[in-house]
Amino acid sequence: MRLKVFAAICAAAMPVLASAAWQTISAEPSRRVEIDRESINRAEPGRYTALGRIVLEKPINDPKTSSSYRIIEALNRYDCAGRTISTIKRSYFRDEGDLLREEEVKVPMEMPVHSGSLDDKLLREVCRPKSGADARVAASKTAEMVNEAADELRKANEALLQKDMKRGGAKEPTATGAALGENPALATGHRARKSRTVAYTTCDNGKRQSPIDIRDGIRVDLEPIQFAYRPSLFRVVDNGQTIQVSMAGGGSISLLGKAYQLTEFHFHRPSGEVVNGKSYDMSAHLVHKSEDGKLAIVAVLLERGVDNPLIQTVWNNLPLEKNDDVAPPVTMIDLGQLLPETRDYYTYMGSRTTPPCSEGVLWIVLKQPQRMSAEQMAIFGRLYKNNARPVQPGFGRMVKESR
Repeated sequence: MRLKVFAAICAAAMPVLASAAWQTISAEPSRRVEIDRESINRAEPGRYTALGRIVLEKPINDPKTSSSYRIIEALNRYDCAGRTISTIKRSYFRDEGDLLREEEVKVPMEMPVHSGSLDDKLLREVCRPKSGADARVAASKTAEMVNEAADELRKANEALLQKDMKRGGAKEPTATGAALGENPALATGHRARKSRTVAYTTCDNGKRQSPIDIRDGIRVDLEPIQFAYRPSLFRVVDNGQTIQVSMAGGGSISLLGKAYQLTEFHFHRPSGEVVNGKSYDMSAHLVHKSEDGKLAIVAVLLERGVDNPLIQTVWNNLPLEKNDDVAPPVTMIDLGQLLPETRDYYTYMGSRTTPPCSEGVLWIVLKQPQRMSAEQMAIFGRLYKNNARPVQPGFGRMVKESR
């Protein structure tokens, strides 16, 4: 079950319309995914909204109402050129036309669409041009965009090549390589890394990078973190860097009067986070985003011990291929199960640990480690033996810790 859009469909919905003309996109024994073509609306150039839904064979319990629903309906926004889907509104129905509840998505998240996924089928259906003159106009605009992108890529490669040649006295690339847009700097190891585009300069030159060796923290009475996690549907993807779990409506945290919505969590081996020189076997990064776009990441340190039920649920749903999704239609997880009993923490300002390494991220590292079994760690190790970023310079940053 490789579903990308299913996270988007489960993250937004609108009430069933009497005039809805549902078209089946995917049908399986346990569920079918449909789209209402009559609801497709052009929001702005290259972006459309459309109503989709999932119809389950068996109803599932709704923890918010203690009732059950069988239909999940969603209003999604599609970016045809950027190939992303975001969710605007969701609704849950006991049955056809019998609304249980509905909710707005406060911070719609744009999720990338991978070729061949269910999201891809929906995106193609929403974005496919109309017949006649509209089709010709759409084709012309697409060709123009492709040509512009190719020209920009060629210019960028030429500029990067000239810069690299001045630094290292490299020879001209072969005519074939240049004609294909080959960038020799990308194949020269360390020198290539030094020649990355401007988008990655923060990773090399930033003064507030993560992770760090957490030591010499100022011991103070830190405000307790208010965790408001709840059971949620989820999807698992191996994105080529880690195993990432996205959640629709998984809850939030609050700190210093500010709320951050949970968007996803992922894993690193080893921990990346180092405390007084000590590294842990693994860590889980719980990523949250506020309404104004600020990030807060809660790091849960993981060490060998007993089986972790939540992690086992994630491992049970690992995709068979990279960049494919698995989204169980009836299984939920509550991220609160991953939290330790003691919520004391370290906190500092840092960055994302993957490019473009954006700074201004509030880091919250829980002091008490959680356990997962050696077998569970070995499963992740078969996919990623070491996907943690090395410790970065502290540059005199303040670190606070609970006393």
